[in-house]
Amino acid sequence: MWRDLILEVTSAVELGPPAGDDVVTGVERALGQRLPEDLAELLQECNGVTYQGLDVIWPAERIIRDNAAFRGSRDFVDLYMPFQPLMFFGSNWGGDQFACIRTPSRDEVFVWDHETDSRYLVTYDLEQYLHRALRDAGDWYR
Repeated sequence: MWRDLILEVTSAVELGPPAGDDVVTGVERALGQRLPEDLAELLQECNGVTYQGLDVIWPAERIIRDNAAFRGSRDFVDLYMPFQPLMFFGSNWGGDQFACIRTPSRDEVFVWDHETDSRYLVTYDLEQYLHRALRDAGDWYR
């Protein structure tokens, strides 16, 4: 379903190979949170989505690495609100990150503005996020 949806929006996209159930379980175990169901299904169909050089959906390994880095950085404790409620899964060219809220569990997609530490709603679900991000890479959400 997800591969077809993505390719309907644009064929100028790079899709990663499917991730196995063990990869999805590994993300959840490493971060101590369940992936949103849609994101887990997408990763099982294509582990990462790149459009015009932009990582619209990160591969599972980067989801683990970047979330762990944000949550574990001592420098960030004094600079930003806590990152534990968020699960980052994509980014833009300017340093902003896209995430779902996991505590409490929500399906909407939020953006974290790295300059202001603001976090705000950009789409109501992953499908809407993909449609918007794949039609206009970059700052489509502003």
